[in-house]
Amino acid sequence: MKFAKGIPVQWVAEFIGAKLIGDKDQTATGINEIHKVMPGDICFVDFEKYYNASLNSAATIIIINKEVACPVGKTLLVLHDPFSAYIKLVNHFRPFEPASKMISDSAAIGEGTHLQPGVFVGNHVTIGKDCLIHPNVTIYDHTVIGDNVIIHAGTVLGADAFYFKRRKDKEVQYDKMVSCGRVIIESDVEVGAGCTIDKGVSGDTIIGRGTKLDNHIHIGHGAVIGKNCLFAAQVGIGGKAIIEDEVILWGQVGVSKDLVVGKGAIVLAQSGVPSSIEGGKTYFGSPVTDAKAKMKELTWIKRIPELWDKVMKS
Repeated sequence: MKFAKGIPVQWVAEFIGAKLIGDKDQTATGINEIHKVMPGDICFVDFEKYYNASLNSAATIIIINKEVACPVGKTLLVLHDPFSAYIKLVNHFRPFEPASKMISDSAAIGEGTHLQPGVFVGNHVTIGKDCLIHPNVTIYDHTVIGDNVIIHAGTVLGADAFYFKRRKDKEVQYDKMVSCGRVIIESDVEVGAGCTIDKGVSGDTIIGRGTKLDNHIHIGHGAVIGKNCLFAAQVGIGGKAIIEDEVILWGQVGVSKDLVVGKGAIVLAQSGVPSSIEGGKTYFGSPVTDAKAKMKELTWIKRIPELWDKVMKS
């Protein structure tokens, strides 16, 4: 999320009650997750094993729960609970805005776009030209849709990220990570019926130009889907996954979070992708492997009873 204008780091420190270490004259221009930070961004870290990644990232300002050596050119904001401080900032700069009508006055809708009955368009949504939005589609605040996009009935764009911090010492153990990212649907995309595309925690979930999604597909928070991809029904994509251009995922493929599926990869139905895979190949199985090798393996497995019977008779 980018701020409407730069925020002095000293104001940020005072607002969240943090000790300021390092450059006191920084200006914060946004807030973001560690995997998407840019110069000027604020990020947070509260696990020591992630300290180095955060301190050496592009983030300019790091909210942290321990005093450590501050890298040159950065600012540390030290306090006991960085997670809660981060949420306080999100709620301040992107507070919840209740809806008062089905199509918000702050939404911008392009020429030639048609909204069928029951479509909800939230605050600060942008929809391009010549789009067709079918009945009962829900478009949350700040979503951006390009030109010539088709979205079928019952789809939800921009629901919150499924992201919680566990607090074992509390009766209610899961604290919600409030989402302030967006969903961006580029031009010439078609999204099937009953799909759910979550917004990023603080960055954007992106569906690339020309990509086609079948019915009942879920795209997790912060995932980036490339151009001209094709996903069949019931595909599930984990948060922050990167699916490069021209990838085909057939029905019920599950893709885990924080990985990369290379350009032009094809994953056959009911396969599971637990880690990054190269592009330009066809995969099958759970976990996936080369499809031809997997088919040979399955053929031999089917022959085990026959081979065992021959061994016993010899």
